[in-house]
Amino acid sequence: MNKTHEPAIRCRGLTKRFGPVTALHGLDLEVPQGSIAGFLGPNGAGKTTALRILAGLSRATSGQAWVAGQPVALNSPALQQNIGYLPDTPAFYGWMTGRQYLAFVAELFRLDKREAGRRCDELLDLVGLTADARRRIGGYSRGMRQRLGVAQALVNRPRVLLMDEPTSALDPVGRLEVMAILGRLRDQRTTVFLSTHLLDDAQRLCDDIAIIHRGRLLAYASTSDLRQRYAAPIFELEFEEDATAFAAVCRTAAWVESAQVDLQRPGLVHVHAPDDPAARGALLTAAAGSGLTLRRYEQVLPTLEEVFVKLVGQEAL
Repeated sequence: MNKTHEPAIRCRGLTKRFGPVTALHGLDLEVPQGSIAGFLGPNGAGKTTALRILAGLSRATSGQAWVAGQPVALNSPALQQNIGYLPDTPAFYGWMTGRQYLAFVAELFRLDKREAGRRCDELLDLVGLTADARRRIGGYSRGMRQRLGVAQALVNRPRVLLMDEPTSALDPVGRLEVMAILGRLRDQRTTVFLSTHLLDDAQRLCDDIAIIHRGRLLAYASTSDLRQRYAAPIFELEFEEDATAFAAVCRTAAWVESAQVDLQRPGLVHVHAPDDPAARGALLTAAAGSGLTLRRYEQVLPTLEEVFVKLVGQEAL
């Protein structure tokens, strides 16, 4: 990863009101260069509002923001030259071919024909659409359209790529394809800031995570720091036999917050318990007295989903 001290995105007190509704409450945020940062939150949290402001498509009520070293302003040519933007539902001219559409976008950015041709070839290869470049977009699948959307957002070699729910409407194969493309952008020194509510995708892809709820930033840290900081420790015990009865016994203990058997692997139990020697010792004692054959015992980090639920749940109280 290629990070420098100058942030790729910087927000100071960014606020947006729609009449009596405040969609963003004084957002303060810095995204390092060269990172892939996730912007997480439930529907209506303010993710799309923030991204549209950062892309120069909407005006903040108050506060300031800078993207790729440029002050954010409505329809700023200097800003547009340095960013790429993928909305949650990209729109295309269905009668165009994929290559024609990319050439059209290149023309908007005033690339000369030779450079535009090279850039189209590079991007079609990057997103896996070379073989379909001369097909009309109207015949593309949703996954192909989303990959084309990524390509058009990269035509101008942006320093910062802003993406709104890039994988939410895709099937598992399409999601993996788009995530693989975004992962390859690390080699091109492009900063990616993407909103999503698919937490598994964010956990696998993102270096840093910002969590927003009701327009307020609840947390911003590296993915690993968030998982270590905001959720109770989880212990995994894997037995050769069905461990349903063992999980039920664990749930009766005062020091256990929860104990669940994996639906796909009935011998695997996930136990939430305090991270202290007494709890670990009691858990091992319970396993030894269960009469089951213990194959594995491990303390694991909570998932990003568990962190998210804890933070958003606390905010809702």
